[in-house]
Amino acid sequence: MVKASPSHPLVSVIVPTRNSAATLRACLQSISEQTYPAVEIVVVDRDSDDDTKKIAKQFTKRVYNHGPERSAQRNYGVRKSSGSYVAIIDSDMELTPRVIADCVEKIQSTTDTAGVIIPEESFGVGFWARCKQLERSFYVGVDWMEAARFFSKSNYQQVGGYNEQLTSGEDWDLSNRMKKLGSIDRIWSFIYHNEGKISLLKTLQKKFYYASKISEYVDHNADETSTTSEILQVFKRFGLYLSQPLRLFRNPFVGYGMLFMKLSEFGFGTFGWLRSKVQKTTPVNAPSVERGVARNGQR
Repeated sequence: MVKASPSHPLVSVIVPTRNSAATLRACLQSISEQTYPAVEIVVVDRDSDDDTKKIAKQFTKRVYNHGPERSAQRNYGVRKSSGSYVAIIDSDMELTPRVIADCVEKIQSTTDTAGVIIPEESFGVGFWARCKQLERSFYVGVDWMEAARFFSKSNYQQVGGYNEQLTSGEDWDLSNRMKKLGSIDRIWSFIYHNEGKISLLKTLQKKFYYASKISEYVDHNADETSTTSEILQVFKRFGLYLSQPLRLFRNPFVGYGMLFMKLSEFGFGTFGWLRSKVQKTTPVNAPSVERGVARNGQR
């Protein structure tokens, strides 16, 4: 039972899902075991055809169906929530026990805090998961690589929540808009991000897809030149890796594997971004590769 009180205002944890049965139970279990006593779980599914909804209903009555993308799901979940604060958690994440308590303490400790960053650590199965775990370890404490996940509901609504026109960079976009209301602070309780068994090919396909959408983020953040450039600068990210050679090459096999993975991602990402720029300048009635693929039924 949720035990909200003046000293412990209700926190709504919003979890968007899509065929998330493999990871959802652990995610929701970690939320239900938070040390903070006043937590409600809101799950917003998008037409799952596995046991996602069945699992969600074992933890909460607040299970909804909405789409089309995760930004819309998150916003819908916030609208359906009852909390004074909202935490946005993905279905493949597991919270350490004090995450919510530390977020509430941080945001209540100053009137200037508009959002709270929760650091992440990856885990998974296989070589590429170990490479991803190493990569993510470089981002902890780096403001331009991490985005806030915890907000007061009033601030979230004031800035309009996630931009539902974006399918890439939406987390940074929201943090940028939150900065107009106050500072973005951080806690040191971790989220563990379950990467599962990573396929390099699927990772590169995903990078291509999201990179093809990143120009939308840039267009919406034209005035945020400093943050945008930091996110997009490939050399700066590699500089971050190489600035800690002992960490990078503690296991040389994993270190070189991570660098190869990131070079491959950036290559596919660059191709996706260039393709999106070409499509923007292509007349509507002109033939395109995308329309050709769609005609062949391969899209």
